[in-house]
Amino acid sequence: MSRASCSQCSRPQKTCICHLFCNIENTIHIVVLQHPTEVTQTKGTVTLLSHSLNNCSVFVGEEFNDNEALKELLCCHQHKTCLLYPSDNAKVLSGELNNEIITNNAECSAVLPSLIILLDGTWKKSYKMYMLNTFLHTLPHITLPEGTQGDYAIRKTQKANALSSLEACTYALMMLESNQNKYQPLITNFKAFNDLQLAFRR
Repeated sequence: MSRASCSQCSRPQKTCICHLFCNIENTIHIVVLQHPTEVTQTKGTVTLLSHSLNNCSVFVGEEFNDNEALKELLCCHQHKTCLLYPSDNAKVLSGELNNEIITNNAECSAVLPSLIILLDGTWKKSYKMYMLNTFLHTLPHITLPEGTQGDYAIRKTQKANALSSLEACTYALMMLESNQNKYQPLITNFKAFNDLQLAFRR
C-alpha cells in the first residue's frame, strides 16, 4: 500500500514541507532547469524554492534547446537574462553590483537582469546540462563570491563550500536586489528544512 502524499509538495504527509513555504515577491524572475533525477529527491530544495518565490518557473529535463515555453520566457527577457553558474567567465556578485551592467550586448543600456537561470542537479549532471544546452553559453554568467558559506547539511559533496540550489539562488537575489530582509525568511525556513530531514534520518 503506497503512502499518502501531500498534493502540494508531493512528499509523504509525514515529511510534508508546506509549512515552510514563504510568500516572496521576487523582482527578478527565476528559471530552474532541473535534472529529472532531482524531482523525487527528498533532499532537493527546488520544491521549497519554487513554492516560496512568486516569480519562479521550473523546467524538468536535460536538454532544453527546443523548449517553446522556455524560449518564450527568454524572448520576454531578451538581453536581461543571465545564468547563475561558476564558469571561468562568470562575473562575481557583490553588494555593490546594483548599477552595473550584466549583458553581453554592447548596444543595450546598463540594466540588472530580469531573469536568472540556474541548473539543479549534482555538479556532474549540471555540467552535462550546461554542455547540452548551447544557448546557455552565450548568456552572461554570474557567480557568488568565493567562500560563500551555506547550511546544506543533508547532502554530501566533494566541492568546498557547496551551496544548495535554494541557497545559491536566494543569496544571488539578496545581492542583486539589495534586500536581505525580504529573503531572510526563506533562508530561515531552509535551515528548518535541514533540521526536519536530519531528524527523520536519525
